[in-house]
Amino acid sequence: MVTNNQVYRQEIIGSRRLSNYWWAIVVTIGGIGFLLAGLSSYFHHDFLRVSDTSNLQFVPQGIALSFYGVAGSLLAIYLWSMIALNVGSGYNEFNKEKKQVVIYRSGFLGKNRQIELIYDLDDVQAVRAEIKEGLNPKRALYLKVKSKRDIPLSPVGEPMALSKLENQGAQLARFLTVPLEGL
Repeated sequence: MVTNNQVYRQEIIGSRRLSNYWWAIVVTIGGIGFLLAGLSSYFHHDFLRVSDTSNLQFVPQGIALSFYGVAGSLLAIYLWSMIALNVGSGYNEFNKEKKQVVIYRSGFLGKNRQIELIYDLDDVQAVRAEIKEGLNPKRALYLKVKSKRDIPLSPVGEPMALSKLENQGAQLARFLTVPLEGL
């Protein structure tokens, strides 16, 4: 993570994760399967070779299957587009030579496709660790900047291990010579 004594850079993994690929594949197969079953009941032709759809009536069952198929297919398109665009990927760079902090993330298509936040290194007050346990645990690092909201530094997704969070927070706070809060 540290490239030299003057630059500290953290790479952030976006939506190209194994879990996102898994869910995109599952939703694609399910959406196409439901859609083909619904269309089979409408056209009275078996588009699915895996199961027998000749007993399905279009009015109650076929319409519901078609609706779920369209909804699943649209969700699959959304998931595959997120993976293709690698939404959320980027880096956090702390540069002592330039005296600046650069937070970069990739987003969706449009004018905000690339999000780049640049702050002076002198404006950094602290590194804050947020730890919430329970049903929906949250473990994240934030950068406290003068007169701004706290900026999230951790990737979105599964919460990182507590020891990893502590190590990353302490290493970053030591590099920036600011206090580590929240532990």
